[in-house]
Amino acid sequence: MKIIKVKNYEELSRTAATIIAGTILSKPDCILGLATGSSPVGTYDQLAAMYEDGILDFSHVKSVNLDEYVGLDGSNDQSYRYFMNKNLFSRVNIDIKNTYVPDGTNPDADACCSAYNTLLENIGTVDLQLLGIGPNGHIGFNEPADHFEAGTHCVDLTDATIQANKRFFASEEDVPRKAYTMGIGNIMRAKSILLVANGKNKAKALAAALKGPVTPQCPASILQFHPNAIIVADEDAMSEL
Repeated sequence: MKIIKVKNYEELSRTAATIIAGTILSKPDCILGLATGSSPVGTYDQLAAMYEDGILDFSHVKSVNLDEYVGLDGSNDQSYRYFMNKNLFSRVNIDIKNTYVPDGTNPDADACCSAYNTLLENIGTVDLQLLGIGPNGHIGFNEPADHFEAGTHCVDLTDATIQANKRFFASEEDVPRKAYTMGIGNIMRAKSILLVANGKNKAKALAAALKGPVTPQCPASILQFHPNAIIVADEDAMSEL
């Protein structure tokens, strides 16, 4: 595991974008695993700027997203499909048909998760998987549990996650209670993993993930077993280490 400590969010975003750019430049038809939430927004801004400057070409890139809220379609401004379109896809020359997000409109959880697992098998191995980390140690929407889930599954969001995400919605009642998410097995199959963390509210979770026991009670701790995991974190997020 490689740990890169940076001063602030701006430096974190530049560093993470440079790592992702290296993957695209070395393999123009790479497969990127992408994440949502506040942590990667700056990274996507940097990637869009690199595209505008003629440094990056996304025309042959494919992407698979970690998760989606159950019940939200891509036109909903709180869906993760909408988030990706707004923050990255509409700003670069990626073919939208080569971008994949779990189908939050499918009420049949088994069918939706099975279809996404099949997609992940057929598309090929993810070259780089981008992750954030929740204050409770979740990655994707893999919440603290008594076991690691291998494949895509439907999860009941914890109160901690609902509280963390309610700032994006009009009210707490509007936050969906379920999500479809890649499992730990899906995530760990990526050739490399890049986790970004910023802010003091991530410090305890990051310390548990990097220095604590590997346990499904802190899902991100599984990254200790990945052969090519890179952690980019600012001073606040590293403050408990």
